[in-house]
Amino acid sequence: MKNYALFYIGMGLLTACVTPMAEPTTREGALTVPVFLVSHGWHTGIVIRRADIPARLWPEASDFPQAEYLEVGWGDRAYYQARNPGLWLTLKAALVPTPSVLHMVGFRDQPTAHFPASEIVALTLTRHDFERLAKYFHDAHAREGTQPVAPLGPGLYGDSRFYPARETFHVFNTCNVWTARALRAAGLPVRDSITTEGLMAQARRLGRVVQAVPAE
Repeated sequence: MKNYALFYIGMGLLTACVTPMAEPTTREGALTVPVFLVSHGWHTGIVIRRADIPARLWPEASDFPQAEYLEVGWGDRAYYQARNPGLWLTLKAALVPTPSVLHMVGFRDQPTAHFPASEIVALTLTRHDFERLAKYFHDAHAREGTQPVAPLGPGLYGDSRFYPARETFHVFNTCNVWTARALRAAGLPVRDSITTEGLMAQARRLGRVVQAVPAE
């Protein structure tokens, strides 16, 4: 993943003990749905099972018919899509409000197998709260009256695509802030965090670490 180092210089990566992959449980008698928060070092994404998405709620999910899981991330449009963004795009993303994109990745294997070098925290949502999360993803697209939204182009890895998003990226509205708001929309008591570690620390208290960052 790309390095938003200008935002996060001085923030260290922490490690945690590995625990078994969480299975759906019940909370106060309600069936729950598994959701995974993935740290790529300086950037976070949310992984969900495609089969859990309510029919017709989020039409772009149908662009990945072979996928078992979808990872969703958000960031600066020019920086995120650039293969070698360089200093200018980095400074522009950090200092100037800019357009944004959604990054969607479809894959079939378990999240821990697909992202072997990433810390992953498993969370559980009620079905109602999961639908609110899916609606948050739906509403993040810059639709302009069209459904589904056409992708801007291929994504960064695997079966992935970029889509135009409606929010503005800036130093106080980073990918981690956007992800925190997604989890809060799903009913989780998560505060906005500019940094990855600030978000992951909250997630560890709410869920279960299923894969730690490998010790160096």
